[in-house]
Amino acid sequence: MNNEELIKKITLKKEFSQLPETDVKMVFNSFDKPHLTDPEKIKLTRDLLRKMYTAFISNKLLSPKDKPVEWILNRHISTKERLPHYEELYKRLNIKNNTIIDLGAGINALSFEYLPKNTKYLAVEAVGQLVELSNSYKKGIAIQESLFNLKEIKEIIKKQKAPITLFIFKTLDSLEMLKRNYSKELLIEITPMVNKVIVSFATKSLISKKAFKVKRYWFYNFVKENFKVLNEFELGTEKYIVFSKK
Repeated sequence: MNNEELIKKITLKKEFSQLPETDVKMVFNSFDKPHLTDPEKIKLTRDLLRKMYTAFISNKLLSPKDKPVEWILNRHISTKERLPHYEELYKRLNIKNNTIIDLGAGINALSFEYLPKNTKYLAVEAVGQLVELSNSYKKGIAIQESLFNLKEIKEIIKKQKAPITLFIFKTLDSLEMLKRNYSKELLIEITPMVNKVIVSFATKSLISKKAFKVKRYWFYNFVKENFKVLNEFELGTEKYIVFSKK
């Protein structure tokens, strides 16, 4: 099979069927090596796509049948851990009257009920099924776009009304899996366009609940060298860092 046929076969699997073609091709290209067989390329590509995008998505989550918002948030491991803390989190982030752009949102769009009044919110998510799910609860709250499409991400930001706050919750690690240092490239380009950026990282494993030993000095040093750090704190199983352009 040629590469186009292999990519088509990869996306025949339901969980990958609505991913941006850009992302699927990028992952496939990282495994398009002469020593690998076609079945090996397919398996390795699907494995990495699953780690990056769909590891915590279940069929129940994608077929909610008019379940309440909290039921949905409880079925996605990442938002389930954040659910008890949403009210306190959004108060601490000081985002009232802001436009929130949530990059790599997953189903975080469904936390809109916890946002302060007069807060505009837009989720940007690569997984088409999660965009459809979010919009089924609140029309127009989410759009599909690859975070690797930097030009389009910048256009999305330009169209929004200031003051703008960016959420990037538990997303940068996934970007780094595919393209090392892309987080730096992304933040250098978009931070000057907004009022502040809020990045979070998991402090514990979603499955085992064990604390991560990794300290991410590369990220914290980069932020402190290039931006103005406004706040740092831990809440639940996440560490948040808030920063803006200098």
